[in-house]
Amino acid sequence: MKDKSTIEKIIVFDTGPIISLTTNNLLWLLRALNARYPGRFLIPIKVKKELIDIPLMTKRFKFEALQVMKELREGTLHIIDSAEIEKKTLELLELANHCFKGNGNWLKIVHYAEMEALATAILLEADALVVDERVTRKLVEDPYEVTKLLKTKFRSKTTIDNDNLAKLKKELKNVKVIRSVELVMRAVELGLLDNYIPKQTPVVTNPKKTLLQSLLWGLKIRGCALSQEELDEIVEIELE
Repeated sequence: MKDKSTIEKIIVFDTGPIISLTTNNLLWLLRALNARYPGRFLIPIKVKKELIDIPLMTKRFKFEALQVMKELREGTLHIIDSAEIEKKTLELLELANHCFKGNGNWLKIVHYAEMEALATAILLEADALVVDERVTRKLVEDPYEVTKLLKTKFRSKTTIDNDNLAKLKKELKNVKVIRSVELVMRAVELGLLDNYIPKQTPVVTNPKKTLLQSLLWGLKIRGCALSQEELDEIVEIELE
């Protein structure tokens, strides 16, 4: 789908990371990061519906939807839709939801929007797909690890359809996934959050560590798949 003659760079976003950023008052970071990235930030049409159309019909998340709309108006985010993306999405959805069985029944492990984001990343040869959901990320990075997650989630014996999983693994082999955590840590490294580093006090004994922990815990609580071990490791690395 992507014209090989173009040098445009692309990062595709799933719904979760944008929600994580918005609910942590960090959506503005996308604009600052996009200004330093020689390409575009894209969201597929179904992701747009989950971020804007559905929340606008609610009371609780309406303002979050307005914030995302603002970033679309200002060109930080761009919507993409095509028949080719839809076709690839349906293929991936069918494969992914026919890879694992629990008690003899196919387990529905992914939904349309996240597969649409994956399809977009594949067809446009994106630099990265930003996704916070653990199962989707594991499907890309190590699909056999998904069985461990499913056993915990569904509390049943899980079996694998190796043929379908091999086909899915082949489809996803060139996709690079990152999380909202990686985006925010990049922003920290660029100094975009320096204004939030507090002064040292008897309570705040390590100002930068306090900032890092507040950011990471905020993202973790609001949907980013991040273990306590990972959180501690990221803080340690960033403080070196």
